Amino acid sequence: MDVLILGAGGREHALAAALAGSPRLGRLLVAPGNPGTAAIATNLALDPTDPAAVVALARREAVGLVVVGPEAPLVAGVADALEAAGIPVFGPSRAAARLEGSKGFTKDLARDFAIPTAGYGRFDSREAAEAHLAAIPYPTVIKADGLAAGKGVVIAADRAEAARTLEFMFGGGFGVAGASVVIEEFLEGEELSFFALCDGTRALPFASAQDHKRVGDGDTGPNTGGMGAISPAPVLDAALEARIMAEIVVPTLRGLAERGTPFKGVLFAGLMLTAAGPKLIEYNVRFGDPETQAFLPRLDQDLLPLLDAVARGALPEGPVRFRPEVGVSVVVAARGYPDAPLKGTEIRGLDAAAAAEGVTLFHAGTRAEDGRILADGGRVLTLTGLGPDAGAARARAYAAVDRLDWPEGFCRRDIGLRGGAAGSSTGGGRSGA
Repeated sequence: MDVLILGAGGREHALAAALAGSPRLGRLLVAPGNPGTAAIATNLALDPTDPAAVVALARREAVGLVVVGPEAPLVAGVADALEAAGIPVFGPSRAAARLEGSKGFTKDLARDFAIPTAGYGRFDSREAAEAHLAAIPYPTVIKADGLAAGKGVVIAADRAEAARTLEFMFGGGFGVAGASVVIEEFLEGEELSFFALCDGTRALPFASAQDHKRVGDGDTGPNTGGMGAISPAPVLDAALEARIMAEIVVPTLRGLAERGTPFKGVLFAGLMLTAAGPKLIEYNVRFGDPETQAFLPRLDQDLLPLLDAVARGALPEGPVRFRPEVGVSVVVAARGYPDAPLKGTEIRGLDAAAAAEGVTLFHAGTRAEDGRILADGGRVLTLTGLGPDAGAARARAYAAVDRLDWPEGFCRRDIGLRGGAAGSSTGGGRSGA
């Protein structure tokens, strides 16, 4: 089977690496891809958010399955166009993708189907939102309703910070994504990323991870798209997984089906483990980045039949098999990220980092030029270490980071310590981390 992956980031490189080993795979195409995917697949120029262009490419290449990596093509209706053309696609329809495309939509769905989540209000005007600020306790959480590349969430410590946040969002700081906002009750607890494969009617637990969203060590600084992850999540056990499926994932799948928008793809639940039990923070409708880089190297079965089964609405009976190793993924970002990342600097030492024991290196924001690899984004590389425990996995990941020769790059040094994961990071390396 020939497969087309849409996207250009570290998640797509991880998907390509996992699919490349499938005995069922014919050609592997990635559009537009990056220098990492170019080494294991054929990169093709394409705007993945253009439904007509995606369908034309899939037809021309006669692919048997399209795997949509990022959220933007899904919100743009790429999966709908492919299904209408009779081309199997892994990813939900535009209507179902509103779970990620509109945080207010998700909160309303949770309310209507008794899915545990934080109390909230939805506001389309700054004036109404500011009036709400006078009646709530702090800290509070303010979210841009639409897609904001993982950065549209602010935890406001007091009313003054909340007012500044509203001014930024309603002033166009996140473009149309901030034209409407959700203001939520602040939840205390441990965060968890939980992934389930869904075929429209059934859901199958897939993987878990814990992400590290803030840019600095100790969860300091602004939110980012994710600075690293550990998988499996140290806080997850079988009883908690069963509760998440019964109270959150299954009701969501049922609610969408009842509304005539069945969900096919991967449902990525961002959860808070509170004293009252797991509560939904938000949904994503695609694999996470960098969570995918942490858990796919642990997968102990062929990924392609799983994705194909989802696309065809025929999930197999579980469980999905993973190796017992722990995966720790460390994101190396360009200096200035998340505000104004420095682009165009050369990254050396990639071969040495990739050759480190138990490590896989994934490209994200890179480009090739004259035989060199240059930084071309905010989050530029992800290095994943596998080990028998979190400490060993972290040591391998950071040992690989320290083989990079990229003074303009930086990383957090505490990835994998959350949730009781043990181990200590290595010292600063030539990556400037």
